[in-house]
Amino acid sequence: MKYVYAMGEAHDVEHVGGKAAALARLATAGFAPPEFFAISPAAFDESGLKPEAAGDLSRALSSLGPGLFAVRSSGRQEDGAAHSHAGQFLSRLNVPVAEVPAAAHEVWRSGFSESVVAYRRQHALDANDGAPAVIVQRMVPARAAGVVFTADPVAGRRDRMVVSATAGLADRLVSGEVDGVDYALDKATGVPSAPLEADGPLSARDLAGLADMARRIEAAMGAPQDIEWAFEADRLHVLQTRPITSRLSATPLPDATVTIFDNSNIVESYPGLVSPLTYSFAQYAYARVYRAFVGLLGVPEARVRANAAAFDNMLGRLDGRVYYNLINWYRCLALLPGFASNRAHMETMMGVGEPLPADIADRLAPPRPRGLSVVAEWGRIARMVWRMSLAAVRLQGTIRDFNRRLDAALGRAALDLETAPLTALAAEYRRIEAELLDRWDAPLVNDFLCMIAFGASRKLLERWLGAEGLALHNDVLIGQGDIVSAEPAQRIAALGREVSAAPGLSAALRRDGLAAVAGHPGIRGGIDSYLAKFGDRCTEELKLESTTLDEDPTPLLLAIAAAAERPPQLERQTIDAGAKLKALFAGRPLRRSIAGLALSLAKARVRDRENLRFERTRVFGRARRIFMAMGRELAANGVIAEPGDVLMLTVQEVLGAIEGFSVSSNLEGLVAVRRAEMTRGRALADPPERVTITGAVACRRPASAEAQIAERSADTDGNGEARMGTGCSAGRIVGKARVVTDPRSQALEPGEILVARHTDPGWIAVFANASAIVVERGSLLSHSAIVARELGIPCVVGVKGATQWLATGDEIEVDGVSGSVRRHHG
Repeated sequence: MKYVYAMGEAHDVEHVGGKAAALARLATAGFAPPEFFAISPAAFDESGLKPEAAGDLSRALSSLGPGLFAVRSSGRQEDGAAHSHAGQFLSRLNVPVAEVPAAAHEVWRSGFSESVVAYRRQHALDANDGAPAVIVQRMVPARAAGVVFTADPVAGRRDRMVVSATAGLADRLVSGEVDGVDYALDKATGVPSAPLEADGPLSARDLAGLADMARRIEAAMGAPQDIEWAFEADRLHVLQTRPITSRLSATPLPDATVTIFDNSNIVESYPGLVSPLTYSFAQYAYARVYRAFVGLLGVPEARVRANAAAFDNMLGRLDGRVYYNLINWYRCLALLPGFASNRAHMETMMGVGEPLPADIADRLAPPRPRGLSVVAEWGRIARMVWRMSLAAVRLQGTIRDFNRRLDAALGRAALDLETAPLTALAAEYRRIEAELLDRWDAPLVNDFLCMIAFGASRKLLERWLGAEGLALHNDVLIGQGDIVSAEPAQRIAALGREVSAAPGLSAALRRDGLAAVAGHPGIRGGIDSYLAKFGDRCTEELKLESTTLDEDPTPLLLAIAAAAERPPQLERQTIDAGAKLKALFAGRPLRRSIAGLALSLAKARVRDRENLRFERTRVFGRARRIFMAMGRELAANGVIAEPGDVLMLTVQEVLGAIEGFSVSSNLEGLVAVRRAEMTRGRALADPPERVTITGAVACRRPASAEAQIAERSADTDGNGEARMGTGCSAGRIVGKARVVTDPRSQALEPGEILVARHTDPGWIAVFANASAIVVERGSLLSHSAIVARELGIPCVVGVKGATQWLATGDEIEVDGVSGSVRRHHG
């Protein structure tokens, strides 16, 4: 009779039990568990190991070699799909070779214990048939060990793995004597759901290897598994596996629908984490405004209504960051007349770093018109051109009417927000919404014409003059004078000159803030005047949670102090763009006239674009004050705990709580959930510029550690001492880099070059003291590019990984024409 079965022979459950058979199956599948053999239950009796089995055991021990051993049970129903017998049998670890026979007998006898008999009766098994086979396995000197469930046995989720780990051996962890460190991993990627503890037993690399092994074991065994494992140095061992016996959720059905999110454009308006209130306000505004936009271009109302879902979901929010939903943007653009015939040009309206994949765009785009439909399509195009031509002719009047309407809406003093109750505040918001958001005609028309005029004039000059034409395009757009975005820099420079005339005042301004100018009424008056007009133009000004300059003027005061310390030689040099235009087109008066007209139109549209965006800032500022007042009153009435909690709610939740259409009255509970989500989002690295999700967005997988590393490498790798971006403002400067991540607390020293990941209009106080600007994100019509052209300083945008590649103090050369940024040494 055979009593001992080597690892390669241990397949018959009747002789070697369930655990040994599972280990043998793993070995056959190539998972290489620590070498073992199994002793049949027939090898034992009450007195110990039967004499006739002793020789087989001795030979089997010799085959495993010297060392310590683990002696464990392997019952016939143990580790089965129905009955795991987990924790019912005895195990012995670190057993010397001489003690293996006695330890094996102890394990065999544990099958007759009262707890095993009771367990088997409870599960309708033969109570007297519990004697297990015994596994003798090479002992692993583990630095870390534990268990991994390839599905969450508590929540029943198949898309998540659960790991419990401890340093050293896992016997006390499995028995419940010690608490391990728990990790929840995304099953598809192996990415932990929370940041790892620095002193935890497992590293990110350990977890990635463990997740990979667990997925492969589950595939080999054909069902979700409960796996014991151990790391011997860097080598991962599987010690046992058994099916998960708890109830699991159903396997989800495949879903091949693709959603693509991109923030290469919108990140300038909504950088970093964005509160639920801001996101919901932006989402609503985009839906209302772009419905109006396609209506202006002649899209019938019926087609707009049929695509309501696309307009309502032009934005997405991933890990607390705002993205464009490119699929829905594309659907909305595809409604425009002539899209099928002029698709490539209209796709540029999305303003993203790269277009949609061709196969997706082909599916979404309407078919090219054929036959009589061509005539109908050209009719639609002609109507759109006619409507936009009329809009262009009437634009200045439209802008004047818009500004009058905005001044009337925002200038009303009938409602004091400090004393208004909740219902009055809600009514005030509804009024602003109806009078402004639904009548956003001037910015829409101007932005559309700006895109056309800017792009057409740039292409024209490049075709006629090459690189000189691009430089001329930048030069001519410098120094318009009446662009509101440049006014803050001009005011800061003027205040800086006044401060420089008072010895020691700039240092006092940095140190003491506004108290430093108490004895300088002229300077204090200039600061107050600045705040009265530009108090809402703060960093991240479109986020309702942002701290405005009138609440904290520190960034403005730091900029004024830096301006006061700027050497005279760093003042801007003006460029005679008209003379350059004449020189480059000498002898070609017709082309000079056409180029001059094209540039004049572009200048006007860019100017109005920036000025109208400032008016948008005023609208957002008013909305911010209304919602903050609502937060104050909701907290005063005990609906939320703190006034700032209103930022964790959506616009509809806030209005619903006031007007009575809310779904939930437990706003404090919603606030707690949202704050926890924001905290998790803050701990994560910023998601990549583009995110592609297959299936429902709520079921998306986090990027694997390897993918995140690859993404960062793609941003930071490149030419070691030179990078290329998009040149936006002419000039060449050599100076010291200053990497700025928070313009509210950081300022530039005179002559430094600003290096940032992204910027927004609130960075103007930093721009005012920069000798050049380098930005990771952005385009030719980004705010940083426009303001740099206005200030006459070189600017390069789209320099991938600039804030990782460059460090504060690096000497760099910035060429605003070619887009080159070069790092110098020595």
